[in-house]
Amino acid sequence: MLLLLLLLPLLEMKTTTTMKTTMKMLLLLICAPSTSLARDPVCQEITVPMCRGIGYNHTYMPNDFRHDSQEEAGLEVHQFWPLVEIHCSPDLRFFLCSMYTPICLEDYKQPLPPCRSVCERARAGCAPLMRQYGFAWPDRMRCDRLPEQGSADSLCMDHNRNDAGHPPGAPAGQGDGGIPSSSSDDEDEDDVTDRQVPPRDGGRQPGAAAAAGGGGRGRVIGGSAECEPICGCRAPLVRISNPRHVLYDRVRTGQVRNCATPCHSPFLGREQRTFASFWIGLWSSLCFAATFATVSTFLIDMERFKYPERPIIFLSLCCMLASLGYIVRMVAGHEAVACSADWHHVLYASSGPALCTAVFLLTYFFGMAGCVWWVILSLTWFMAAGLKWGSEAIAGYSQYYHLAAWLLPSIKAIAALAMNAVDGDPVAGICSVGNQSLDNLRGFVLAPLVAYLLVGTAFLLAGLVALFRIRNAIKQQQQQMQQQVQQLMQQQQQLMQSSANPGGAKTEKLERLMVRIGVFAVLYTVPAAVAVVCHLYEQQHRDSWERTLVCGGGVGGDGGFSVDPSACGPGPGHLPEPGARPDFAVFMLKYFVCLVGGITSGAWIWSGKTAGSWKRFYKRCRAWRAGKRHRSPIGAGRGSGSYPKQLPFSHV
Repeated sequence: MLLLLLLLPLLEMKTTTTMKTTMKMLLLLICAPSTSLARDPVCQEITVPMCRGIGYNHTYMPNDFRHDSQEEAGLEVHQFWPLVEIHCSPDLRFFLCSMYTPICLEDYKQPLPPCRSVCERARAGCAPLMRQYGFAWPDRMRCDRLPEQGSADSLCMDHNRNDAGHPPGAPAGQGDGGIPSSSSDDEDEDDVTDRQVPPRDGGRQPGAAAAAGGGGRGRVIGGSAECEPICGCRAPLVRISNPRHVLYDRVRTGQVRNCATPCHSPFLGREQRTFASFWIGLWSSLCFAATFATVSTFLIDMERFKYPERPIIFLSLCCMLASLGYIVRMVAGHEAVACSADWHHVLYASSGPALCTAVFLLTYFFGMAGCVWWVILSLTWFMAAGLKWGSEAIAGYSQYYHLAAWLLPSIKAIAALAMNAVDGDPVAGICSVGNQSLDNLRGFVLAPLVAYLLVGTAFLLAGLVALFRIRNAIKQQQQQMQQQVQQLMQQQQQLMQSSANPGGAKTEKLERLMVRIGVFAVLYTVPAAVAVVCHLYEQQHRDSWERTLVCGGGVGGDGGFSVDPSACGPGPGHLPEPGARPDFAVFMLKYFVCLVGGITSGAWIWSGKTAGSWKRFYKRCRAWRAGKRHRSPIGAGRGSGSYPKQLPFSHV
C-alpha cells in the first residue's frame, strides 16, 4: 500500500499515454496478490499424518506460518513428533495441529486459532523437557499471541473435555455460537468446540475440570498453583491399546492402566544389563558346582550323613535345582524366558510358555523347598541338642520331614500357577512371582521367607543354647573326675591321665561341632535375612519407581519431570520424588544371597572325610572294573567275587 501511495502522484502528472498505461499495469500487478489473499480460504482435507483424526478433518493453506502446502507444514510439525510420542502433554498434538493445519469451516470464514489456555497447558507440560535437551519453546508459538477463552473480540477453540453432557460428535454450544466439528470414522480424539460458550461444571475452566478428574493426568493451568504431575504411558513403557490384546485392561504401571513394563528394566543401561547377566551366571554356576559335589558325596557314602545332618543334603539338592533355573535362563536368553512373543514387554499373569513355567518351578519351588529344609535342619539340631534325641529317633520321623518340605512349596507353586501370578523379571530375565504385583510379592515371597527365617532361627538358637549347656556340663563332669582321681591316688599318674582324657576328647569333639554349627548358621542365616531385606526394600519403593516412569520426564540423567516444579505452589505437591529409581547394587545383592546359600551348604562336607569317601569310591570302581575284566565267562560271579556292600536305603 505504501508503494501504491507513492505511485499515485505519478498518475496525476501530465505524461504521455504510454506512461499512464504502464503505470496502470504496474498497479494491477501490485494489487493482484492482495486481491488473491483477500479471497476466502479453500477447505482441503487434512493429509498430515500426525493431524489426521485430531477432531476436525479440513484445513486451509497457507497457514499463519506461511506454509503454502500441507507437505511443507507436515515436514516442520513432525519435528515435534518425539514430544507427542512420549505424551509430555495431552494438549500438545491438538495445539500443534491447530497451528500448522488450522481448522477450516465452510460456514465460518474467519481464522479460528487455539485458545491461549491450550498453549499454556502444552507449554507447561513440554517446555521443561525441551529445556533439558537444550531447546526453548518456539517464539512464534508464544501463548500471549493467542486469544483468551471467552473473549468477545475473537473466537478460539479448545478440547471438549466434558463428555457427560454431550456425546462425541455433538459439541456443546451449537446454536449459541458453537462451531460443530466434522465426524470421521478414524476420529480418536476429543471433539473440538468453540470456547465462547460459558464453561460447564459449575463455572470451572475445562482444563481445571480435567485436572481434577482426568484419570491421573494433571496439569498446570495458566501458571496457577494447581499442580499435578502429567502421568501417562510414555517410552520406554509399552502401551496396550488393542482391546483384543490379552493384557488389555488388566495391567497398569504407576496407576496408569494398559501400561506394561518393557522386556528389559527401563532403569538399567546396556552396561548394567550386561553385568547383571554375568553376575547371575557366575554365581548360579558356582552354586550348581558346589551343590552337585555335595549331593554326589552323599550318593557315594550315604551312611556317613545321618540325622541331624542329613537335611543339609536335601537343602543342597534344592539349591542345585534352583541354580539350574538360572542356568536355563542364561542358555535360553532373557527374551526367550521372561518376555512376550514379540519381546515388547515382560510376561504378565503367565501360565506359560513352557520355558517360563519350567524356570519358575526350578527357581521358586525348589527355592522355597530349600528354605523348609533349613527349618527342618534347625529342628533336628534342636531335637538332638536340646531334647537329647538320638540319630535313630530323629530319623524315625523322616517321612514327616519330607512331607512338609515338598508339600508346602507344592501348594504355593500350584496356587501361583492357578492364580496366574507368575510373571517375568525384567532384571534377571527369569519367571517368578511378585515381579509386577506387590500383592503377589507379599503373599508368595515375603510372608513365607519371613516365617521360615523366624522359625528356623528360633530352633537354631535353641539348639546352640542347649549345646553350650552340654559343653558346660561335660566340663564340670571332667573337673569332678580329676578331683576324685587326685584324692584317691596321687602317685597313679597314668590312671589319672587315662581317666581324664576321655572327658577332654568329648569336650573337644563337641566344641568342633558347635563351631561348625555356628559357622553354618552365620553363612546361611545372614544371606536369608539379607534376601528378606532386599524384598522389603523393593516392595516399599516400587510404587515411587513406577511413578517416576509414568509421571516423570524419563529416567535418564537427573530423572526430570514433565511438569515444571517452579509453576507449583509453595504447598506440598503431588510430584513423585525426583530421581526415584532402584539401587542397582541392591538387586545384584538379592540375586547373590539367593544363590550363595547353596555354596555355604556345601561347606559342611569340606573336610578330610569327604576326600576319604571319594578315595574309597575310586578304589571300589577300580576293583569292580578289574573284577569284570578277569571274570570267567561261564559261572563267574557265583563264587567269591568281590563286590561292595550295598547299604540299605532307609531313613532318608
